[in-house]
Amino acid sequence: MSLLVTGSIGIDTVRTPHGVSEDCLGGSAVYFSVSASFFAPVRFVGVVGSDCPFDLAEVFAGRDIDLAGLETREASKTFRWAGTYLETMDDRVTDSLELNVLAEHPPVVPKAYADSKFVFLANTAPKLQMELLDQVENPAFVAADTMNCWITDFLDGLKQLMERIHCLVINAEEAKLLAREFSLIKAAEKILAMGPPCVIVKKGESGALMCLDDGSMFVLPAYPTAVVRDPTGAGDSFAGGFMGYLAEAQKADFATLKTALAYGTVVASFTISDFSLNGLTAVTRAEIDERLETFRQLTSF
Repeated sequence: MSLLVTGSIGIDTVRTPHGVSEDCLGGSAVYFSVSASFFAPVRFVGVVGSDCPFDLAEVFAGRDIDLAGLETREASKTFRWAGTYLETMDDRVTDSLELNVLAEHPPVVPKAYADSKFVFLANTAPKLQMELLDQVENPAFVAADTMNCWITDFLDGLKQLMERIHCLVINAEEAKLLAREFSLIKAAEKILAMGPPCVIVKKGESGALMCLDDGSMFVLPAYPTAVVRDPTGAGDSFAGGFMGYLAEAQKADFATLKTALAYGTVVASFTISDFSLNGLTAVTRAEIDERLETFRQLTSF
């Protein structure tokens, strides 16, 4: 089943206690697409500048990722981000941020993508997310990510977006900020009342919480892994595994959502094992399925 993602392609410089990766490939749409491609064909929508040093066709070679929605703007520069993770790996400092092409108008969704049934709107301004969603005709399941700056500075637009989507993916601190609630359960309830019938709260090393507007709830821990070299892209990889499995299953009932959440958790556990995409590109679907079964055994009682 068709799965469309729109988000950033970035040039990242990442520093962690385990090393430095300079000018490496990053961006929400990139991590999402590689993760989702283990499960379903991906339709990629994004934009880079003429300075982009990466050949995405080569990066995605062998994966079912359609790049017809990739736009290169000759007069623009590619999004850049540099960050440093502190000793705990939970705390991160943004050293520099250059929006560049992301501050311009969004890319055009190819007409061939308009019939996409599963859509992920990766983190960007709510106005841009809605403009991109306007170009999809009748999606069956739309999920979106957001962040604190959109919550504090563009709340009205974010609330309009939430009335049009099926699932909001958000981290714990952002959920508390959006709902103005310290309790994550109460925060999730308030977010559900804003429109989306499903909310997923990412809690980092503490796992994830999923709440539905019918009162259903599901909680998972993070996958226990001893190797954490670079958390960058973990949330986008989580979303890719989650949405990829939904597209593969072609449905989004509660049982399928729970399995999708587990797949997202497992895929993210591979991402954090190395810098950039190295943790993801080194694994196979069979290894993901094997880790899922281990995870299933670890969380059953």
